[in-house]
Amino acid sequence: VSLVETGGGLVQAGGSLRLSCAASGHILRTYAMGWFRQAPGKERELVAAISSGGSTDYGDSVKGRFGISRDYDKNTLYLQMNSLKPEDTAVYYCAASLQYHLPITRAGINSWGQGTQVTVSS
Repeated sequence: VSLVETGGGLVQAGGSLRLSCAASGHILRTYAMGWFRQAPGKERELVAAISSGGSTDYGDSVKGRFGISRDYDKNTLYLQMNSLKPEDTAVYYCAASLQYHLPITRAGINSWGQGTQVTVSS
């Protein structure tokens, strides 16, 4: 399974970024997928997830600000991040599970992308 993230970068607080994850087509259509993040000195945490049926779930710290979506034609998973805060600074990882439904956890992840850095300045 190939997962390739793009779209990270440096943004000021209050700004927006959209992350993209190019994935194998059948993975995107079949399994639950998600975005995780890991800040220095902290554990990797779930940011957002989407089930094979389209249900979504978000970490408490990003609810109302981030949105997860997918485009089957482009075989791409997205994470739209709005109203960014300095505490959102982390490496963001695209992840594919082997389950269809939510919730997903780190233990249930089958494949990880290489990660993309998001830095939010105050």
